[in-house]
Amino acid sequence: MNHPGTCKEVHLVSYPQGEPRPSDFAVVEAPLPDPAAGEVLVHNRFLSVDPYMRGRMRDAESYAPPFALGETMTGLAVGEVVASGSPELAVGDVVVHDLGWREYAIGAAAAFRRVPAVEAPLSAWLGVLGMVGLTAWVGVLEIAALQPGDTVFVSGAAGAVGSLAGQIAKLHGAARVVGSAGSAAKVAYLRDELGFDAAFDYHDGPVARSLAEAAPEGIDVYYDNVGGEHLEAAIGALRVHGRAALCGAISQYNAAEPPAGPRNLALMIGKRLTLRGFLVGDHVASQPAFLAEVGGWLAEGRIHLAETIVDGVENAPGAFIGLLRGENTGKMLVRVGGE
Repeated sequence: MNHPGTCKEVHLVSYPQGEPRPSDFAVVEAPLPDPAAGEVLVHNRFLSVDPYMRGRMRDAESYAPPFALGETMTGLAVGEVVASGSPELAVGDVVVHDLGWREYAIGAAAAFRRVPAVEAPLSAWLGVLGMVGLTAWVGVLEIAALQPGDTVFVSGAAGAVGSLAGQIAKLHGAARVVGSAGSAAKVAYLRDELGFDAAFDYHDGPVARSLAEAAPEGIDVYYDNVGGEHLEAAIGALRVHGRAALCGAISQYNAAEPPAGPRNLALMIGKRLTLRGFLVGDHVASQPAFLAEVGGWLAEGRIHLAETIVDGVENAPGAFIGLLRGENTGKMLVRVGGE
């Protein structure tokens, strides 16, 4: 087949201390063979940039193993099969895989999942119809057990998961959805484009005060993407039998020292609160129901597809650093090959 013979890959070359730096990564030109029997070659179109990757950039025990230094960083990507040595996948099939930050991926056909026949942009399979969307859907409906009429607070609400969690809550009958974000522009985006009932910039003062102003009667559900001060404020605002879905704690990912709190966990007793952490990988059985509902909303234009796109594999490290700094609105993606 015709292909370049080499492709760009992103390697992690050192474990970051605090905030990652460009020097922690290397862009490498690697040889690209033809696929052997049972293998396929995929031209990646979009690479996923996700906060959980920061947890794999340290040589410490976690729910996922650390990235190996000097090897291609693994991560979700969507692309098109351009050569196939397997009857399971044909040239032209669109697939999702976890083989990482590279222009082309080659491997056994079993490592690639053909996307369902849903009319959607390619990038949606890494966002609203992918792991991100499933994380938001499961967190709101299964972990936090949203009920119609609930008041919901979403932290980091302008990010990939948060922006979808808030929209899903509204579409399932939440009476009021409040979001926090890191700039006035993002606050306006939440209110004016995503339909949040209220939003605030967490830089404007104590989160507990801003949340009290946005939800003066308290909240029933908290979707946590931030941790730290946000989680402490939410515990204070949750009403009796309130529920929290603990998805992420991005405020702590670059921290060199353990966080100070939350300092008000004792409130959980009298309020009979439920705070539950979860990993989306435990909920793959929910994927068909999720795709049926969210795919339908996307086709009907009822859910907004929010993306921040950076071009070029070589710019993936910068996109990741920007993600941790909050420079994205919606899903952070790297587009490969100018597609």
